[in-house]
Amino acid sequence: MNHLPEPVRVVQLPDGTYTYADHLPAIQPAAAPQVVHQHIHQAPPDRTVQRIALGSGVGAGAVAAGVYFGPLLVGALTAIAANLALLAFLAAVLSWGVVTVVKSIGGPDGKAAAKNIARTRKRGR
Repeated sequence: MNHLPEPVRVVQLPDGTYTYADHLPAIQPAAAPQVVHQHIHQAPPDRTVQRIALGSGVGAGAVAAGVYFGPLLVGALTAIAANLALLAFLAAVLSWGVVTVVKSIGGPDGKAAAKNIARTRKRGR
């Protein structure tokens, strides 16, 4: 049955002044740091062959072998094609040289032989 009001509390602020506790400004909570989500869009490398291989149930070892041996196979086939082209060029040059020598040295028989070779070539096409 005490009808007296509660005693008012007095507090000292950081700047040294005194104030009543019920007059303090509402303390704002510190703002949480903002999280910035940065999305960098970059086209992935083309791995179509690997995706097809993995999608068909082939293991990672086969995919790695394809990645490793694929360029080696292309290099080997290119080297073979270059060698065959060089051999075809040499064959054409040598046959032209033989025909020219036979025509110039052989006299009438050489010219007839060159004509026979030319006719044979034309028929073969």
